[in-house]
Amino acid sequence: MSDHLMTTYARLPVTFTRGEGSWLWDENDKKYLDALTGIAVCGLGHANKAVAKRISEQAQTLVHTSNLYGIANQKLLGDKLCDLSGMDNVFFANSGAEANEAAIKLARLFGHKKGIDKPVIAVMDNSFHGRTLATLSATGNRKVQAGFEPLVQGFARFPFGDIEALEAAAKNDPNIVAVLLEPVQGESGIRVPEEDYLNKIRQLCDEQNWLMILDEIQTGMGRSGSMFAFQHNGITPDIMTLAKGLGNGVPIGACLAQGEAASLFAPGNHGSTFGGNPLVCAAGLAVIEELENNDLVDRANELGNALIEAFNQELGHLDAVKEIRGLGLLIAIELNHNCTELVKTALDNGLLINVCSNSSIRLLPALTMTDEEAEILVNKLSDLIRTFASQQQNAA
Repeated sequence: MSDHLMTTYARLPVTFTRGEGSWLWDENDKKYLDALTGIAVCGLGHANKAVAKRISEQAQTLVHTSNLYGIANQKLLGDKLCDLSGMDNVFFANSGAEANEAAIKLARLFGHKKGIDKPVIAVMDNSFHGRTLATLSATGNRKVQAGFEPLVQGFARFPFGDIEALEAAAKNDPNIVAVLLEPVQGESGIRVPEEDYLNKIRQLCDEQNWLMILDEIQTGMGRSGSMFAFQHNGITPDIMTLAKGLGNGVPIGACLAQGEAASLFAPGNHGSTFGGNPLVCAAGLAVIEELENNDLVDRANELGNALIEAFNQELGHLDAVKEIRGLGLLIAIELNHNCTELVKTALDNGLLINVCSNSSIRLLPALTMTDEEAEILVNKLSDLIRTFASQQQNAA
């Protein structure tokens, strides 16, 4: 490791040099099954040929011009995303945090337009929206906020899944102008709300003239088993943010809006030097083509259900396993003990996983993962969990 990199990451002792599909190889040519895909980024797997070809062709033609001029690929990608989502327009950024910054700014403009001097956005406990100051302030995790006070004002926090708390706030806080949440909470351990929760928030927002803002940075682009997770509920948000899987590794974010929210930004209100340049939009277009041409959204639903069923068969009887849950290829195995050590143990055994909230093993495999690779994942991880559970029992 370089001595000149800021110590912002507790990196695992491995450096990868190449990838193919669901597999990565390190400097010693050891092979690893990737069940994390760069934290839900490489949904099409590593070194996807169609995406690589499109990036290469675009890089040899035109990489960047800036948003002072028209960008053909940006228009094509914007049209495609709006067609798929039912939204009206899109702002392109470089990351999920920047997409959420755009959404927050839209909500504040909306509030000021309503005559509210200090607009408030309702956000959820245990959420994660980014690490810029505003998105950090919106995030419901005190650990990632500590040390960066004063936080940005204008956020009110509520329990995720508790519609009654939001309904009470509607009666007591006239400054609320929007609700910002993840359809499935990712960083807190794949928390899936009740089926009608999003529908109830949509109804409440309509009644109160609030904006419904969905952070689909982790759930979007087919990972949930629908192109966007809100489509499971038959609703449409006022604002939706995307990133991660949209570029399959190329940094891109998007903030989409519809209805009144789509007309709030005017020239000069927001911008980005790199956002939506020809290269990243070429990658985004290639990603969508691959998702559609190979029926990968349906595949995510099918494979996700199969993985959850297989893990239940292998692990559901163990006292150490608290819950196995998920939606599409957003999967968590929650244990009754702190299991962060399993990340390193899995790495040693050629498997990449993640642990959230100390006890939830998070799996975000590629939508292109084969049945054979899924079987390897289930067998490897189940063996590791059984060994871990036995060690915990013996220690007790």
